[in-house]
Amino acid sequence: MTPGDIPDNQVFVAYTPPGANYSIKVPEGWARTTNGSAVTFTDKYNSVEASSHPSTTRPTVTSVKSADLSDVSKDPDFHLGKVTTITRKSGPGVRATYTIGSAPNPVTAKKALLAVERYVFNRSGTTVVLTLSGAKGADNVDPWRTVSDSLTWK
Repeated sequence: MTPGDIPDNQVFVAYTPPGANYSIKVPEGWARTTNGSAVTFTDKYNSVEASSHPSTTRPTVTSVKSADLSDVSKDPDFHLGKVTTITRKSGPGVRATYTIGSAPNPVTAKKALLAVERYVFNRSGTTVVLTLSGAKGADNVDPWRTVSDSLTWK
């Protein structure tokens, strides 16, 4: 198994942020941190972040490129991959792929290169953004599909 691979036997559990009108499945046992409307689950090289904000506008490829990547696009390690429309079990959305450097290692100050998939969905006046990241080269296709398919609107 490559460093950063999420094991095939990983268990996922439902999580609903306090006051949110959605839930997602997240890997059981991962550390959870909250920062405003964003909640992040992490384990080693991997993270799952979910955030939401009020909006009546459905995401488009253009809107994701121009606004929904503004928090990462100025990072010197940022490299945009593809931005495409997708359909998941919860409905239509937009997926952006990109690479970015991790936070520096506290001991070596080195950064790891992360592969990221960001999903943007909108329904009933709420936009939900799911950001899934792991070490570049790790095989996380199936776990990321589990998370992105698990979005359930309340």
